[in-house]
Amino acid sequence: MPHSGHSNCSSASSTPVPSRAGSPLPQFLISNPSYSSSSYSESESEQEFAPSLGRNRRSSWRGDRTRWWPLPPSGGRRRDFSLFRKIKRFFRRIVRHPFVPKTPLTIILSFMIFTFFAISLTLLLMYILNPDKEPLPWRAYCSMPYYNSPPDPQNPLLYTDPYHNYSMGATMPSFPHEHLETLPPVGLFIGVFSTDSSFERRALIRSTWASHARSRNGAGTGDNGNGTSRTVVRFVLGQPRGDWARRIQLEMEEYNDIVILPMSENMNGGKSHTYFSWASINAWVPPVYTESSQPVPQFSYSNASTKPPPLAPHDPPLARKDTESDRPKAWVRPDYVVKADEDAFIMLAELEARLRLALHDKPSTKSKNDPLSVSFYAHDNSSRHDMPFGMSLGRSLMHGTDVSASQDPLIYWGYLVTNRLHRFMAGELYALSWSLADWVARDPSVKDMTKGAEDKQTAKWMKAHPQAYAVRWVSERCWIYDHPRAGTVYTHGFLFPSEVTQVRESMAKELEQKPAEDIETLQIGNAFGPTPSKWAHSSVSTFHARYSPPADDLNTKESIEAMVEGSDMSLLRDSSVNGITKQGAWVNRQGRKRRYENQRVGGTVVVHFIKQNMWFLETALALLEGEEETEAERFQSMQRLSQHSSSPSLGALKHRRR
Repeated sequence: MPHSGHSNCSSASSTPVPSRAGSPLPQFLISNPSYSSSSYSESESEQEFAPSLGRNRRSSWRGDRTRWWPLPPSGGRRRDFSLFRKIKRFFRRIVRHPFVPKTPLTIILSFMIFTFFAISLTLLLMYILNPDKEPLPWRAYCSMPYYNSPPDPQNPLLYTDPYHNYSMGATMPSFPHEHLETLPPVGLFIGVFSTDSSFERRALIRSTWASHARSRNGAGTGDNGNGTSRTVVRFVLGQPRGDWARRIQLEMEEYNDIVILPMSENMNGGKSHTYFSWASINAWVPPVYTESSQPVPQFSYSNASTKPPPLAPHDPPLARKDTESDRPKAWVRPDYVVKADEDAFIMLAELEARLRLALHDKPSTKSKNDPLSVSFYAHDNSSRHDMPFGMSLGRSLMHGTDVSASQDPLIYWGYLVTNRLHRFMAGELYALSWSLADWVARDPSVKDMTKGAEDKQTAKWMKAHPQAYAVRWVSERCWIYDHPRAGTVYTHGFLFPSEVTQVRESMAKELEQKPAEDIETLQIGNAFGPTPSKWAHSSVSTFHARYSPPADDLNTKESIEAMVEGSDMSLLRDSSVNGITKQGAWVNRQGRKRRYENQRVGGTVVVHFIKQNMWFLETALALLEGEEETEAERFQSMQRLSQHSSSPSLGALKHRRR
């Protein structure tokens, strides 16, 4: 027994006692739980005697030793949080800046200042980018052919008009041309761009310029509608909205004058190109119903025909009479496809007369490789000025049954807008001859140029034509203008030939007083340069100023008379200077016969920017209504007749006395 006890003691004493705790291992490498447990207990007992030392020793050991096992990647997340903290810190500095408002009152004031700054900057940029800063010299447009259609200095071959043989200081020839009535009328297909909700404006157009006798026949006794017997008016819409589809369908059934294009309604999203594409297939006009001194010219499209379509109430009376006959004539392709806006008031007889002369005009001989074959600055003010539309109209007509498309006229007609950036015909109304309209619809390159301001895009089409050098850009700047209430650079009073005659006489006197070298300077000759402010003066309207009547208590007829350019009623604002009274201005007004100088045409073609129906009715009253002769004019006519009739009797009485 003693031996066994001694054995036990020696066994216990022979077991080595560790001097310190074992080195800890990673948890997933521990293989001896008992050893780990004993080591952990001994280390704890060690910490009980020296808790602070044991704690520091353990933390320093963990910080000093090198990890030999892999760690999961966390750099991306750390970078994301680092970027977020930087942004947060940046905004925190901004918010804590002393100039940043913090109270509600300072926040509101700061917002108002920022809004004022943004609006001011926007208006400044609009002013800088807007080319229309000054009223246009419309008096020069009506008096000087150079200003009516100035050539492009960069490419003069692309822009021609019937007045291209006139010098810069030449006077405008009289209109209408003496051979106008000898020429057969031209076919016009006028597409008025409208929207599904513009029913009232379409109704006004149907009852005024689309059907009125003074619009279709002209002034005075007219021509019984012969000139506009081939002119039809249709309204062009995109796909109507759901709420308007039923109403548009009923309107189409009632009037037969609405065209629905296969596209959504838009202004500058390709509607014009879709319209010309539709017109190249579906545009038809009545044939020539009356005989003329000159035969009907033959072009490549002259043999195309179709049966008469259902007529609209405002279609030509001659077409309706022919359709009701036993053997109606087939309809043919139009000579022009016209695009117009619904805020434009169009005098159909005036438009047809100018396009008729342009179609029958013999263009000057030009060659793509011979720029000297065209002269825009010919200083020959001979009697040729009385024949601006070709020296021999009869020789310019094409006859025959087989005519190639190369002989078709290429005419681009409208109001030529010129500035340093663009040259194009204004979108309120422009006309393309049939060959141009058909080419626009078929050429694949044009389809890539349909987005953007539609009038500017049309000008790009004309420049891209394979025969761009042969396209005639015919401009009419005098007789196309904005409504007197519009306040734009194109605005002045309602214009008539009698006032334009006065304007031309005053302009001629002014040019005679200027030295010849002044006329040749850029101040007068440059189409983009400054012009005298008096050339833009209007007795009715003021640029960028809201229109106000010249006197109070004007009735309806007197208020319309006050909007006529140059009328005594429009001069009542300066009554203290000129001594004009309201009663005297009304008595001395001009009748239609005197205003049109006993001519059928020669006046306003288009009044644009008619944004309100009231403005539309004012235009209708000014251009379509009124007496042929006023009471004062009839009294003066009777006096002249009585003096003329009494003069022979007085002569006979004197002879008897002798």
